[in-house]
Amino acid sequence: MVDLAYLNFLENMLTDNRKDKFLKILENRTNHFTVVVEDVFQMHNTSAVMRSCEVFGIQELSIIEQRYGKTIDKEIAMGAQKWVDITSFDDVQTCINTIKERGYQVIATTPHENDCLLDDFDITKPSALFFGTERDGLSAEILEQADGFLKIPMVGFTESLNISVSAAIIIQNLMSRLRKSDIKWQLTQEEMLEKRFTWTKNSIKDIKRIEERYFETTLE
Repeated sequence: MVDLAYLNFLENMLTDNRKDKFLKILENRTNHFTVVVEDVFQMHNTSAVMRSCEVFGIQELSIIEQRYGKTIDKEIAMGAQKWVDITSFDDVQTCINTIKERGYQVIATTPHENDCLLDDFDITKPSALFFGTERDGLSAEILEQADGFLKIPMVGFTESLNISVSAAIIIQNLMSRLRKSDIKWQLTQEEMLEKRFTWTKNSIKDIKRIEERYFETTLE
């Protein structure tokens, strides 16, 4: 639960425009879809996927770092890491188990011929969209446990797109369709409060000192 008194205290340090922007953006955020990237070799691609999540309104991004231990490319992400919830997993199975326990179906994005085309994808079910490496695509472990498969229709000689491009196309398409639907895709009120709290803290310099001072004062 969010400490409303503390949230109000922190929000008083923000401008009205900043607070209004938070509320407006939160109205367009969703956890109906989540994104997972697996062992992406070029970290700037993961950062670009994160940026697409932020721009188009997906709140959560998971990263499986089984083979490549990397850090987010902040220049490419352009601050998106402050506004998107990022979870890292050391192995595929733990990620899949966590995703499924939360009620998501696992959707593998692949260029295979028999996969569901993007425009035909059923958006009604909460879905985790898995994206694989630039070199090899998704691992067999994910493909074998996937609940469904999704691909972008292509008519050229090239059989695949860069992961960051693929993710941007898929996320934009699905989010656009979701907003036009009758599906209850928005964050809950409690989730919005939690994000307001996190985003407010991320917006304040020297937040640790301010936090310590606030609680010292309230305990006196």
